[in-house]
Amino acid sequence: MKIHPYLKVMSKGVVLNLHVQPRSSCTAFAGLYGSSLKLKVKPPPVDGAANKACQQFLAKLFKVSKSSVVLKSGANSREKAFFIAGISLDYALARLPQ
Repeated sequence: MKIHPYLKVMSKGVVLNLHVQPRSSCTAFAGLYGSSLKLKVKPPPVDGAANKACQQFLAKLFKVSKSSVVLKSGANSREKAFFIAGISLDYALARLPQ
């Protein structure tokens, strides 16, 4: 099984590295950006709105609670790392675009 550079397996979940593009027309994945997965989000990067949109999108995608999706790094950057608790690598790969 190929492990993508934007995914890292942890003991209680996975870490997903994202390159976030705020102020997009819709919230959706848009391919790769270097070693990260590119995610376009509607809200602007003001008062954490883009971070919250990422959290909500990932919680819905992986069918976990919003509290299971934690921003680990990149709060004020386009390069972000989100920890998604309670999911396996296989599940993550099945839910992410190929």
